[in-house]
Amino acid sequence: MALERFRGWLVEKLNPAQPYIQTDEGSSVSSSSRIVTYRNAFRHIDSVNRAVNMVIAASSSLDYDIKDKVHEGVVVGIRQKTLNTLLNFRPNPYQSAQDFRRELFKDLLLDGNAFIHFDGTFMYHLPADNVEILTDPKTFIRGYKYNAKVLFEEKDVFYFKDVSSTSIYRGSSRLESCLENINILYSMQEFQQKFFENGTIFGLVLTSENTLSQQAKEKTLQYWQQRYNSKSGGKRPIILDSGLKPQRLSEQNFNDLDFDQAIKTHNERIISSIGVPPLLLQGGNNANIAPNLRLFYLETVLPIVRLYISAIERYFGYDVEAITSNVSALQPDIGELAKYHSTLVNGGIITPNEARVELRYPKLDGQDTIRIPANIAGSAADPSLGGRPSTTKE
Repeated sequence: MALERFRGWLVEKLNPAQPYIQTDEGSSVSSSSRIVTYRNAFRHIDSVNRAVNMVIAASSSLDYDIKDKVHEGVVVGIRQKTLNTLLNFRPNPYQSAQDFRRELFKDLLLDGNAFIHFDGTFMYHLPADNVEILTDPKTFIRGYKYNAKVLFEEKDVFYFKDVSSTSIYRGSSRLESCLENINILYSMQEFQQKFFENGTIFGLVLTSENTLSQQAKEKTLQYWQQRYNSKSGGKRPIILDSGLKPQRLSEQNFNDLDFDQAIKTHNERIISSIGVPPLLLQGGNNANIAPNLRLFYLETVLPIVRLYISAIERYFGYDVEAITSNVSALQPDIGELAKYHSTLVNGGIITPNEARVELRYPKLDGQDTIRIPANIAGSAADPSLGGRPSTTKE
């Protein structure tokens, strides 16, 4: 129950549509992602693995700056220094901050959700595909159930999710939109593998003017497979007798199937759906790499990190921001931001300390006054001063 003070009274603030939302969503919402399919794609398809790894590595490499508390939060009594340790150094006794973040962002990309259990001291990762959200007809969530066995209260778990077109409780995997491309790549890989394993030869048939017995046919086929199999040196010469003649059944060959171009097209669609510009995975000396890398951080990495930050701010109540000063792709933006704030300070619009707060630097003593700019004609503080000196008579 959410309480809010109104004219000295504590009143209950609820969403009147929540009972209908709970009815539509159901009393519990479990993972609807084809997690096995996505994990197999992550394991076996190189474009999926590389793109997902890029997003995970970039998102988990950012540390966090914790400022003053802005609201009470779900849990109370957590100090600012303690939260800094949990987010940047030691989330729990068994994982480093990097390992902890990587598991969270991997769940977000493959399942569309990431769940964290806080026991009052440490944060623990809960694999998203095993977490079931228990809905509530009055508030929003009444609890969580892990692996259909372990129950958690609503205040003991917080989570963040990606966008979903079907549920307001759970997000959808980013691989869902490119599942058809993944299946096509699977079919291509399977065909190629069987083609080379079986020593298949396109469009070749043996013809004979004579009628062969069944036994002769079997011996001829066996002889042909042994002597002209591509795995055992298919180009060795053979002698055809009994009127046998080779004849092409089709004029197509393996190159005509254009597998390379088709695979490249499907790989680029998968990479783009995950949020990685395909140019970044192609490499080479390209002038567009820098702007594409900047686009990757602005449109993919930082929005994902912001989901994590928003969940932390709601749960702990502190002002949290990602530290991007060490990201080379965002340095030009930081330079423009510094120039912008310098102009505001020197123009007398904001104080130096106000600019430092926005840039997340600590305040300095004596920097809380507006700087009054001076011009050639006189002083902005007293326009009567300055100008041409008055002439005096001797």
